[in-house]
Amino acid sequence: MVVKYPSMASHDFEKRYHESGPLGAVYSQQETTFRVWAPTAIQVWLMTYVDGDDGQKSEYAMERSDRGTWSRTLSGDQHGLYYTYRVLVNGMIHEAVDPYARAAGINGRRGMVVDLARTNPEGWSDLRRPPLAQAADAIVYEVHVRDMTRHSQSGVRHKGRYLGLTERGTTGPDGVSTGLSHLQELGITHVQLMPVFDFATVDERHPEAAYNWGYDPLNYNVPEGSYATDPYHGEVRIAELKQMIKALKHAGMRVIMDVVYNHTYFTQTSHLNMLVPGYYYRQDRFGHFTDGSGTGNELASERSMVRRLILDSVVYWASEYQMDGFRFDLMGLHDIFLMNEIRSTLNAVDPSIIMYGEGWAGGHSPLPGHQRALKGNVRQLPGTGAFNDDMRDGLKGHVFFAEQPGFVNGAVGMEASVQCGLVGAVDHDQVDYDQVIYTHGPWTGEAAQSINYAEAHDNLTLWDKLTKVSPNADEDVLVAMHKLCGALVLTAQGIPLLHAGQDFLRTKYGDRNSYRSSDHINALDWNRKAKYQGVSAYYRGLIALRKAHPAFRMTNVEQIRHHLRFLPVTDSEMVAFFLRDHANGDPWRRIIVAANANAQPKPLDLPHRRWTMVVNGSRAGIEPLGSVPSSRVIIPARTCLVLVDNESLSASQCFSSEVNQ
Repeated sequence: MVVKYPSMASHDFEKRYHESGPLGAVYSQQETTFRVWAPTAIQVWLMTYVDGDDGQKSEYAMERSDRGTWSRTLSGDQHGLYYTYRVLVNGMIHEAVDPYARAAGINGRRGMVVDLARTNPEGWSDLRRPPLAQAADAIVYEVHVRDMTRHSQSGVRHKGRYLGLTERGTTGPDGVSTGLSHLQELGITHVQLMPVFDFATVDERHPEAAYNWGYDPLNYNVPEGSYATDPYHGEVRIAELKQMIKALKHAGMRVIMDVVYNHTYFTQTSHLNMLVPGYYYRQDRFGHFTDGSGTGNELASERSMVRRLILDSVVYWASEYQMDGFRFDLMGLHDIFLMNEIRSTLNAVDPSIIMYGEGWAGGHSPLPGHQRALKGNVRQLPGTGAFNDDMRDGLKGHVFFAEQPGFVNGAVGMEASVQCGLVGAVDHDQVDYDQVIYTHGPWTGEAAQSINYAEAHDNLTLWDKLTKVSPNADEDVLVAMHKLCGALVLTAQGIPLLHAGQDFLRTKYGDRNSYRSSDHINALDWNRKAKYQGVSAYYRGLIALRKAHPAFRMTNVEQIRHHLRFLPVTDSEMVAFFLRDHANGDPWRRIIVAANANAQPKPLDLPHRRWTMVVNGSRAGIEPLGSVPSSRVIIPARTCLVLVDNESLSASQCFSSEVNQ
């Protein structure tokens, strides 16, 4: 029998079939009620199994409600029961995993009923978020769970697992801190976890046999099993992920979750499409799936039950796993209304939870541009940020053209793009946005909406990019360029993001898309931290400087316009700015950040006399490195200087050694 329904994209369909009641396996010790939304199905059966892979099964017919939701209640304590749904729709029977499943068996093939209280580590209910006064105070470090501890010299026992990032005091070559201790040593405020929900392409039975970043979603509300010590029993991965989150927070760091609600790994055979064929994904007028993600499909976030699925999932991770932030993959495929609804809902959970994402898509989408959460529409997304690719490519050169240089490696005309990042992409009278490489106008309403970075998991690492642009350069020249990028990112207004290992010159050996490459390519090589301890210390010093001085963390446009003024420079490939009048309540009255990307030293005239240096080409932090007694300083080649006026320093900090003029 074929039943006629209103178009699934229509208001009539939404009005008739939108479900606001509970979905998923609603557990209590006395009974569990299974509820799944499948309005176009003729019949749905609950299938139960004794384990998550094979084993004996039972079948129960489910009852339909007027809203198209099917339900069945099983009495007794069903914790640990595995289940799926069989759906008769369009004359065919499919078996699918519950989109609201919170636990799963091996490889996510079956959902599992779970008593979440049994998965909580000791002290979980008393766990508190580390302090964060405002979003601009965040310093983010992007981490892949497996990469952080997989290396043979990580000193970690549970290599590549959630539990690996619970181990304290681990060391690697020459005694350098690794894993959790490395993160704590750096001083970052937030760890951004690359996807930890259940993804499709790593066989959880043999996780060492394959690798993936995790941008291939399978089950949105289930942790990935390849990072667990036991992927066969659904409660283990939940408990171990919570243990990892607890360890990070006890070490003083908040946790951001990288979420991929813009597409699923499977399309025609995805769980969503088998339950309600054609509903969850955008299609063109010929009925073909559209591919705004570049991976074969895109979720139709503008449809009410898709919106609900995403919103429910975000709130679930924020509450059950105490996530402190969300990074949205290809956020430009989501509609503005959805993103603002998520922001509003998270504010009710905890307004200090931060949100940002990629303000672009991976291909053409039928969702109109004015409705999309693109970088150019960020001012319509208060409290949600986007990655600043203007600064990224302005600093080092285009990510898709490996040999193309940027500001630090020889390109002229990138100064405005760097300045765009330094002001957090706000409207500033001294930034010529017509010269910015991508966005020819200010695109944020507040600096914290600008996520400033020079490197992330995508594309070449910064080190590999610099070596590609300048293959014949001496290593010390490349190191200087790298540190110059780091100094500008960490002194910019907005939220800085570092890629794991960036602080010790991470390389992926020229692999520009390592999403399924080997551990040899992807795992953090702790030998590099031992070799480049000076670079690691430099990044730690920059982080300490930023955390100690609110002048680098201004919040509103008026503050930035008044307190941050660009200084005239003597040549191209130079940028210098002045933070004045105790910016944002900073104890230092005047600060200058001056960057010279030229291959030769360059002079800079200073607005006052008698300055003290706290960052130079070798060291960074808050301790004095030398004095500049005149109103002119010589900036060494490929170097960033940070200066503070002597009046701001205590007498004990001032000393007489002078920098050679």
